[in-house]
Amino acid sequence: MFPLRPKQQQAAAFFPLHSSLSIEEFNNVKWEDMNDCNNNCIQELTPPSGTKNKRHLLRRTRSLNAPSPVQQFGPCGRIMKNSAMVMQIQDPASQRLTWYKPPLTVLVIKKVSDASVLAPFVQLVEWLLEEKCMVVWVESAVLEDALLNEDVRFKAIRDKLVTFKDGRDDLTDRIDFIVCLGGDGTLLYASLLFQQSVPPVMAFHLGSLGFLTPFRFDNFQEQLTSVLEGHAALTLRSRLRCVMHRRADRKHEAKTLEVDPDGDARPASNSILVLNEVVIDRGPSPYLSNIDLFLDGKYITSVQGDGLIVSTPTGSTAYAAAAGASMIHPSVPAIMVTPICPHSLSFRPIVVPAGVELKISVSPESRNTSWVSFDGRNRQELFHGDSLRVTTSIYPVPGICAQDQISDWFASLADGLHWNVRKRQKCLDELSDLTASGSEDTLDEIENMKLYDV
Repeated sequence: MFPLRPKQQQAAAFFPLHSSLSIEEFNNVKWEDMNDCNNNCIQELTPPSGTKNKRHLLRRTRSLNAPSPVQQFGPCGRIMKNSAMVMQIQDPASQRLTWYKPPLTVLVIKKVSDASVLAPFVQLVEWLLEEKCMVVWVESAVLEDALLNEDVRFKAIRDKLVTFKDGRDDLTDRIDFIVCLGGDGTLLYASLLFQQSVPPVMAFHLGSLGFLTPFRFDNFQEQLTSVLEGHAALTLRSRLRCVMHRRADRKHEAKTLEVDPDGDARPASNSILVLNEVVIDRGPSPYLSNIDLFLDGKYITSVQGDGLIVSTPTGSTAYAAAAGASMIHPSVPAIMVTPICPHSLSFRPIVVPAGVELKISVSPESRNTSWVSFDGRNRQELFHGDSLRVTTSIYPVPGICAQDQISDWFASLADGLHWNVRKRQKCLDELSDLTASGSEDTLDEIENMKLYDV
């Protein structure tokens, strides 16, 4: 063996459990079906007679780049440290909800124009007011619902509700907890209401698809009590920060730029956060979209087709999935770029790192303008000379899990999209005969033999 350099000796001393396991031992060991409290694999080595069992701990991968916090590659190479450019990704298994003080205010969002949601809404609000003594916020339009106002139970609690109006009242730092009753649209609306930090969201499935709503309303009292006591896993759903740069406003861009206290620089009035996707399409024009795409200031390609979808991992199961993109778990730090009906057979959807900035603009050679929509809202025209800049926001949506991140996501794939649902392939009864015969007989020959036997 070659002698270790001083830094290598320090690393070996810091991780003694890693350095004492050879490749042969790693490939030949028998693993215990157990983990420690940090989900690390514990390996039991069979010792020689008369000696104690020897254990090795293989630490779970918690870095995007390496299986240990050591970021040195070989004797000389390592990652250059730059704290301003580092995006920290927390281990998804450790994302648990905790309250540093008891939640007092709750925002209840219900699906609009759906009579089936009215009874659960009244039951929930009444329970939160009387049993949990919480301050309940609702949108002012809810109090104008004619069917709801005919409910005797709702009339008794109507005056106890606190109301707000979308677009007029700022809910920042006023809400401790959000409960959604309906489909995925209620969660998208909650994301729209909070353009910075979002309170924890608990979504009940009372809509159509329910891909983002893992809870059932049958035993809502037990489930809400458990969450309010801090017993719940979280899925941090990343959002995209979209900034429109108008050609006419470029002269004033430097004046309107504000710096967020947490480091999120954004124009004061043109920034919007989306949970699913931002869509750039050709609108009513009969011509192809011709959109230029840049990544961190570098020209990547021009999109010629019906348009472009830039989505989060949460949005990968929405419009992007219908356009042929892969479905990505919401904990993966990434941005998806999916063309809509591209006029090129080789233009496949791509996934880029979450930390990059995408710039989308109408190509100078384009015959028409483009149109932009943000989570299906705020549709506006993108003219020649305008640009849209998209990057990952520092404000995710903390969705509360019914079970855990993995179980909830695969359950929604199966229930909502019927992912990989098909009839089971029948087993071959003749397979055992074929293997037992040891001959070169084919299945067709075996079938012929059966016919002769008859």
